[in-house]
Amino acid sequence: MHAQLTVERLRDLAEHGEIDTVVVAFTDVQGRLQGKRLHVGHFLDVVADRGAEACAYLLATDVDMRPVDGYAMNSWATGFGDFVLRPDPVTLRFVPWQRATALVLCDVEWPDGRPVVASPRQILRRQVDRLAERGLVPYAATELEFVAFDETYEEARRRRYQGLSATSDYSTDYSLLGTARVEPYLRRLRNEMAGAGLVVESAKGECNLGQHEVVFRYDEALTTADQHAIYKTGAKEIAVQEGLSVTFMAKVNEREGNSCHVHLSLRSPDGTAVMADSGGEGTGLSPLMEHFLAGQLACASELTLLYAPNVNSYKRFVDGSFAPTRLAWGRDNRTCAMRVVGHGTSLRVENRLPGADVNPYLAIAAMIAAGLHGIERELPLEPQVSGDAYGSNRPRVPSTLRAAAELFDRSALARDAFGDDVVEHYLNAARIELDGFDAAVTDWELIRGFERL
Repeated sequence: MHAQLTVERLRDLAEHGEIDTVVVAFTDVQGRLQGKRLHVGHFLDVVADRGAEACAYLLATDVDMRPVDGYAMNSWATGFGDFVLRPDPVTLRFVPWQRATALVLCDVEWPDGRPVVASPRQILRRQVDRLAERGLVPYAATELEFVAFDETYEEARRRRYQGLSATSDYSTDYSLLGTARVEPYLRRLRNEMAGAGLVVESAKGECNLGQHEVVFRYDEALTTADQHAIYKTGAKEIAVQEGLSVTFMAKVNEREGNSCHVHLSLRSPDGTAVMADSGGEGTGLSPLMEHFLAGQLACASELTLLYAPNVNSYKRFVDGSFAPTRLAWGRDNRTCAMRVVGHGTSLRVENRLPGADVNPYLAIAAMIAAGLHGIERELPLEPQVSGDAYGSNRPRVPSTLRAAAELFDRSALARDAFGDDVVEHYLNAARIELDGFDAAVTDWELIRGFERL
């Protein structure tokens, strides 16, 4: 059974009773899949061609799905009208972990056909188009980590997420014995993601207790972001079926955080790699690669909001934690924010700033915008850091969401690349996140002050 589907194939499967449900989905501001489950007949008769309506508030809420103030695109004053979910047929696929179900991802449009520019998929599309104008195609891969617990989501919630049992009680980094304890779940992840059309490379344990990583093969940037969103949702749905819970929080405890390293390379439309020095001399980087990498470093601070969108995201940035704290680059150097890996046709930059809570469309779009900034201005590449970047004198990564939002607000690059409306939309998302955190009373405050203050 092929994972990818055509509408014609879906119609045949529906007639034979093999598919009865189609999930129509898009990605929201937080990087989550939202949408509807439709009867396959209605999808084929109506939605495949005309699209489906959904309330436009879905791109203007906080993480708890509450309508909040400050979004220009939708509010009480505008009446909370609809936008249209326009299925992208190339994303139609089986969902092996749900019975008789297919899924299709959508672009988001206004009723008159205009794109909803604040939609993450449209933001990435625009940056891909900017590269295409230069005869370049971006390829990307994301390495997404999670921590798994023996408790269900319901039990975790009842416990207020305290005293949970990770699926391992020691570091299982590359450990075959340790990860075997949760292999039934990991096996389903590997096989059922392959059944959904993702090309699975490996699964391994990581450093934190119960921490794992499943790696998928690189693809064109938009496809990679689509598959990232599908995998993240599927990993949670399969965990529910297995009686487990998994979290993609950037920092769930004081140990190692959940990262999402983003690998990015460029090719010509015929597939020719353009980032390696064709002569194989000197640094081995082509001039275009040097400018592209220089752009990553030059723009990283002002675009950190798109790599680290939540208050919790910034808890990852700790010296000596394998998460970066200095905006430096180095060859195969995991202490740097930008790690250059591979050689020849596989040469690429690995951005180590994003955590697992990142919206992949926004992170890849930010990397493309930064790279274009470097290419267009022919920025020179600074010397690499060959030792411990944590102890270097390179600029520090913004340390709080508030600092990152202020830099994003002042960024001429961001406003030029994404537009004022997009910048203001995601600034408002940051303000909503900060307002919620500032109003909360945390466990740390209670433990520290309940008796002693």
